[in-house]
Amino acid sequence: MTAVTELAVVVGTSAACQALTVPRTSYYRDRRKIFFPAVTVSRPSPARALRPAEREAVLSRLHEERFQDRSPAAVYATLLDEGEYLCSIRSMYRLLEQRGESRERRDQLIHPPYKKPELLATAPNQLWSWDITKLLGPAKWTYFYLYVILDVFSRYVTGWMVTYRESAELAKRLIEESCKKQRIQPGQLTLHADRGTSMRSKPVAFLLADLGVTKTHSRPHVSDDNPYSESQFRTLKYRPEFPDRFGCIQDSRAFCQSFFRWYNEEHRHSGVGLLTPGMVHYGQAENFLRQRQEVLDVAYHRHPERFVRSAPKPPALPSEVWINKPVLLT
Repeated sequence: MTAVTELAVVVGTSAACQALTVPRTSYYRDRRKIFFPAVTVSRPSPARALRPAEREAVLSRLHEERFQDRSPAAVYATLLDEGEYLCSIRSMYRLLEQRGESRERRDQLIHPPYKKPELLATAPNQLWSWDITKLLGPAKWTYFYLYVILDVFSRYVTGWMVTYRESAELAKRLIEESCKKQRIQPGQLTLHADRGTSMRSKPVAFLLADLGVTKTHSRPHVSDDNPYSESQFRTLKYRPEFPDRFGCIQDSRAFCQSFFRWYNEEHRHSGVGLLTPGMVHYGQAENFLRQRQEVLDVAYHRHPERFVRSAPKPPALPSEVWINKPVLLT
């Protein structure tokens, strides 16, 4: 209050409040309290208000043993059925509130505050994301389960499998084989997943502890804490050749084998500068970007008039990739 007043003399009230992030309404309210202290005036009781004896009668009814576990609405209805009217339901609540008796009587489940995962990758094999999706089987209510592990920086699928069921032991085996194949060292990798049963299972947790892999999870009921795996599943299921149903598990495995080969080695991914995930994952990105720049330079020298704003450049490879990038306060 004092700081705003002093600054307001120089720059004005509006600018001072804006500079010190103080709402003007709060400033004026506090100033009125200082310079014009409110005079307490006793308000007369409305003519229609319950008299003290009537209030006590209502409270005594509400405190009866038969009404101790019932709401004011139920008490109101019961008394009406018995031919008695004391006051409105709202008045019952108001009287109970004045006595501090209107709180929730049942034990409430309090969810702990879940911190938003803020994960950064600046190179391959620093941050992986994994998830499980269902593939429709040959008949209704039959499914096959596709497990996919994705490198967040390069978008390279480091491991996948299709199974008949969702299992923590199968997930453990896939993670272990993927880490072995990519030669993951202790302390190198963070593995992110949602809060499914397999993701939070003890076998997976013990394996990651043994491998020195840090595990993180999405917040409950938050759909965008695992965006890269969800995006990859969308690419899978929107392929033109993706069938409505798979005839058998061998069909689903054959399709996924073809798809993931295409995804890793041929798919020009918009998130990695229109390079393939394999190029980025295995350190070939700089060579391809240099080659693209040479081609664009030749095109520019031939027809500079066709490039109005500036010389063309190929799409850049991001230097960092975030899951929930922190918002910097200015």
